[in-house]
Amino acid sequence: MTFSIVARCKRTGMFGVAVSSSSPAVAARCAYAQAGVGAVASQNVTDPTLGSRALELMARGASAAETVAILKRTAFSEYRQVLAVDAAGGSAIHSGPKALGIWAEARGEDVACGGNLLANDKVPQAMVDAFLASEGDLGDRLILTMRAALYAGGEAGPVRSAGMKLVRDVSWPVADLRCDWTEACPIEQLATLWEIYKPQLDAYVTRALNPSDAPSYGVPGDE
Repeated sequence: MTFSIVARCKRTGMFGVAVSSSSPAVAARCAYAQAGVGAVASQNVTDPTLGSRALELMARGASAAETVAILKRTAFSEYRQVLAVDAAGGSAIHSGPKALGIWAEARGEDVACGGNLLANDKVPQAMVDAFLASEGDLGDRLILTMRAALYAGGEAGPVRSAGMKLVRDVSWPVADLRCDWTEACPIEQLATLWEIYKPQLDAYVTRALNPSDAPSYGVPGDE
């Protein structure tokens, strides 16, 4: 009931995760990323501890492939999907045989995509192809990839939530955007939110690092 992408921007070293599902608040359970380390999606009968565990392993020097190989040995791994991309651009995926419905996976340098309860098994490859053919800001590329997933068929049923997480040169996510439930298209709502947030992203980082250099807040009473 989920499809996702984990990716690295070769140009900037930024990491990102985007995910959508028929379940509510999917990004709260499935999206993990750490600056300088990697990005992970843990999905399908989700065990959120796999996401944080994967980042711990990669922070200690394990590659994405080594990390996924370790996680495959955890309890109930036959139910899980785990996607990872590491600081060198390596990618790896585990899809257990008890993943739900039609499930599939695809990956390339700097990117891994996967899903379950899909409309067809071509969706993840369509996502990888879209990402690798794109250029520019990582957030824009993730939104484009999620739209490509919908165009390729997406889930077997309608999706209701979506989220995107971006990390770069600070210890917190520079973007953590979510549509936790909608009867409309959550990916389009996420895209709208990203268009609003994107021009302000750097200002929020500056306000955290050095408020005296920060631009005005643009609210009543701000001078």
